[in-house]
Amino acid sequence: MLYMVIERFKDRDALAVYRRFRDRGRMTPEGLSFVGSWVEANCDRCFQLMDCNDVSLLQVWAAHWRDLVTFEFVPVVPGKETAAALAPYLDLTPGRVSG
Repeated sequence: MLYMVIERFKDRDALAVYRRFRDRGRMTPEGLSFVGSWVEANCDRCFQLMDCNDVSLLQVWAAHWRDLVTFEFVPVVPGKETAAALAPYLDLTPGRVSG
């Protein structure tokens, strides 16, 4: 399952986060895969896409960073998969999804 991880740097201190990342790496447990990341231009937040089948792996990973970052984990589905799932309903009357 894919998770969009929204990280907020405590005290807006991106340098502390990047310093730890440089020194220790991402510190992800076995079974949690990093897909990609994006950082706001003002360095307040980072958005990471992670892949795992066990949500507790996200909790283990976050424990390494909780002193520097607050986390929000959002399960996400690729748009292509959502489009395929919704395709049979596209021509139905709005508000009338059944099945």
